[in-house]
Amino acid sequence: MYKLIIVDDEALVREAIREQMDWASLGFECVADYEDGEEALEHIGEQAPDVVLTDICMPFMDGLALTRELAARHPETKVLILTGFDEFDYARQAVELQAFDFILKPVTCAELTRVLFRLKDELDKDRARKDDYERLRKEMSESLPVLRERFLERLVTSRLPEREIAERCAYFDLSWNGAWMAAALFDLEALGEEARVTVRDEELLRFALYNIAQELLSHRRGAAVFRDRNNHVLALLSGEDPDALQEAAAAAAAELQLAADRYLPVRISAGIGRSIHGLASAHLVYDSALSALDYRFVLGRGSIIRLTDMEQRSQPAFASTLAWEKELIGKLKTASPIETDEVVARLFAAFRAQAFTAEACRIYAQRIALAMAQTVYEMDGASDILLGDAETPLFAPSTFGSLGEMEQWMKGLCRQAARLISGAREDFGASQVAKAKAFVDARYADPELSLGSVCRHVAMSASYFSTLFKSHAGHTFVEYLTRVRMEQAKALLKLTGKKSSEIAYEVGYADPHYFSGAFKRHTGMTPTEYRQRLAEETGS
Repeated sequence: MYKLIIVDDEALVREAIREQMDWASLGFECVADYEDGEEALEHIGEQAPDVVLTDICMPFMDGLALTRELAARHPETKVLILTGFDEFDYARQAVELQAFDFILKPVTCAELTRVLFRLKDELDKDRARKDDYERLRKEMSESLPVLRERFLERLVTSRLPEREIAERCAYFDLSWNGAWMAAALFDLEALGEEARVTVRDEELLRFALYNIAQELLSHRRGAAVFRDRNNHVLALLSGEDPDALQEAAAAAAAELQLAADRYLPVRISAGIGRSIHGLASAHLVYDSALSALDYRFVLGRGSIIRLTDMEQRSQPAFASTLAWEKELIGKLKTASPIETDEVVARLFAAFRAQAFTAEACRIYAQRIALAMAQTVYEMDGASDILLGDAETPLFAPSTFGSLGEMEQWMKGLCRQAARLISGAREDFGASQVAKAKAFVDARYADPELSLGSVCRHVAMSASYFSTLFKSHAGHTFVEYLTRVRMEQAKALLKLTGKKSSEIAYEVGYADPHYFSGAFKRHTGMTPTEYRQRLAEETGS
């Protein structure tokens, strides 16, 4: 059954067409009718009709303008034009705009039935073609060459000779859009414990995420989508400009996250690494994307994280020549006490296994403590809180009588450092959100005020700022801006006699019609209805 709406400024015409046709027998359902094109266009998104039957001559927005808008916004919607003899030239223009056909007035049931039968046949063919396409697309997706994915996985995890890279890219038909490379790495976030996700369910979800990524991203010029050995989905992008490539990677991540939110029961996180020159350095691209994804433990699950954003927030950690020291400092930056406990436990297990002397253990413990203090200072500026006044980490290791006591002290010190770093991040986020809100409160009347202008004000990328704002404010930036403007509009409606169009301009809307619609969505009433209700409540 296909959905159809009627658009005609004459109520009798709409009623006659709606009531006299046996829609079900024709394979259609008449779901709504409207008196002009502007009203119809407002509801087409929610009605999602397959067919629009419209008069060509109407006030506000005529059928020709409506056809033009539908061709731009909803090209899959079929349009039937109702026209008189004196409007024949307009009808021809509508057909040029991809209208299916036109019917001369007065409309007869027989003529409309004939056209609808023909239209249904075309809709059936369109649907069959779409179904065939979906089936073929699925088969093609399921039969993607395994060797191509293996090569891409090797490309980002190993150092391959440039000649081999060139030959295999040609063999697998991999074309790149420039010498700069960047990667967006995607991973599923765990369902709640009550969901009891099985291994089979997890594999199905990962396969679904990969299919969605293929559908949305693999068609991009100079891009490749594949899975790594840990079953992450990786989008490898290329370009001529490293900064533009970062924005492209962020846009791709946002597009995939939106689609995943719509189709999957779990959220996804994305890590975007640095832009790096040359395919031979693709392994560095992948490593930096992994590093970015690691920060999801800081920012929260379901985040889009750019490594460049994170690197701008703090100084590099105090250099360490020992692998376990580097790992511990890295864990501190994610503020995860469990992970720092694990690293400390492995470190002290190594002390025991290698039979380190007490002096050697004290020296290593002092080295770690100094590295932690430096890290806290760089990120929080409060290393004196960690070091304390009476018993500092420099002298504490010499006071312990056993390696076990030293291990417990080290774990506690790590937890304290992690808490300080976490608090610094929280304070930073709260201050940036407050700064953004103040900016909006002062400039809400500017119709050019946007997410981009606020991000420039606080010197953040749009994706990172959006995540930060929602986590601290509890709602999105757009919701906050709309709320501020609507509250100002309500105040003006209550305290002044200004027209709705004047109020629209004063609260930052360049289009009064759009303002009226936004106001109704926000309050459930039009500005006029809101003012009338206020008058009734006050008795004026």
